[in-house]
Amino acid sequence: MLPLVIDDAYLPAVLRGHPMTDEEFEALCAEHPDLNFEMTAEGEIIVMSPTGFLTGASNSGVGRQLDSWARQDGRGVSSDSSTGFLLPNGARRSPDAAWTLKSRIRSIAPRKRRLFLHMCPDFVVEIKSESDRLRTVRAKMREYMENGAQLGWLIDPEPRTVEVYRPNGEVIAHANLVTLEGEGPTAGFVLDLKYIWDPLAD
Repeated sequence: MLPLVIDDAYLPAVLRGHPMTDEEFEALCAEHPDLNFEMTAEGEIIVMSPTGFLTGASNSGVGRQLDSWARQDGRGVSSDSSTGFLLPNGARRSPDAAWTLKSRIRSIAPRKRRLFLHMCPDFVVEIKSESDRLRTVRAKMREYMENGAQLGWLIDPEPRTVEVYRPNGEVIAHANLVTLEGEGPTAGFVLDLKYIWDPLAD
């Protein structure tokens, strides 16, 4: 592949492309380890820079709590923002945090679990960074719901808001929550938002 050089000032960027196989997309990611990639259902390549410190710390906080609960609950597996999913509509997405039922993962041949899982997670979390456009992240949340997710949370640390997405199209916004309780597939999970709002809190 040709070298891909994009000034950080122009990230995130959308490049014209074509749908890729798992191997082709993996090769693209491996060739540019300093960048993060997603792909739309139409084959457009979305190029993103690594997250800033505060967003990364918030991502880590959500992932740590979700993973701890998932291990205790035992029904599913949590994954972080480096994990890719090939959605039924052909888009390749990497939610900031996700949880997927083990029973669904086990239905996939072991050799095919190494690359992108060909499914949508049951539960997805996106954390808006300073470079994210809110309308773009909201569209991504709707895409998850349309492709099989049972619950989605869009967390925006700056105004301290959370949008809860459900498969029926319902979206409910909350502000200044201290905790956020899971439901449906993640009933029993409680996210402590203190260190998500402020990773430097004492």
